[in-house]
Amino acid sequence: MNTIPRGRGEPAITILHEDDDLLALDKPAGLLAVPDRFDKNRPNIMSLLEAARPGEWLANVHRLDFNTSGVFVVVKRQEAFRELAHQFRERETKKQYVAVAQRIPPESPMTIDLPIGPHPKFRGLARIDHGRGQEARTVVEIQEKFRGYSLLKVIIETGRMHQVRVHLQAIGCPLIGDTDYGGAPLLLSQIKKKYKPKEDETERPLLDRPALHAEQLTFAQPSTGAPTTIIAPWPKDLTLAVKYLRKFVPA
Repeated sequence: MNTIPRGRGEPAITILHEDDDLLALDKPAGLLAVPDRFDKNRPNIMSLLEAARPGEWLANVHRLDFNTSGVFVVVKRQEAFRELAHQFRERETKKQYVAVAQRIPPESPMTIDLPIGPHPKFRGLARIDHGRGQEARTVVEIQEKFRGYSLLKVIIETGRMHQVRVHLQAIGCPLIGDTDYGGAPLLLSQIKKKYKPKEDETERPLLDRPALHAEQLTFAQPSTGAPTTIIAPWPKDLTLAVKYLRKFVPA
């Protein structure tokens, strides 16, 4: 089986890699990685896996946000779980993202070293918290510049909630589509001169979720120790957004 089936009308989830220890999946945006704490009936990858592979021992060692796409790893043996969890805990894995931000970071590469804690007023969100926040470190490198936007490679050295989103907001470069942290959906009318949607229709955004994709995850294969890198291809919405930025607002 090279895919994990979803509900009716939903595209299946692609398996990027499988061996005796683990599964690496290409998580789509708009799907939970693990069960929701408050509503266990919301669709999520772990529940879909359990339904597709009844009786198989499966456990997650990390998470991705609901609207983040990309590499998501699930282990198949308890020994592999302990080893891979150790690698994540000791920061021995390399987590590389691709992001599209509003505006351009002031330098590249740029290390953002700002503590992050839960937001005191908005449940489920985070903020920079110099008093009680946990250490958080993100390295941002500009891959391509556009007028008013930038394509970034992002490596996170810690794994705090919404870390990339909070850190990019902190330097004045929120993710496209990240309305929780100061970003806005990307509209064609914003970047294409003289383009106006028809009067009787609402313009659909080119990208209306946080423009963040977990592109690569590197770790030591639990049983053999062999260096392993899993790569997830860009999803269609991210590919389309970058295509139009290159076409209509080149640097």
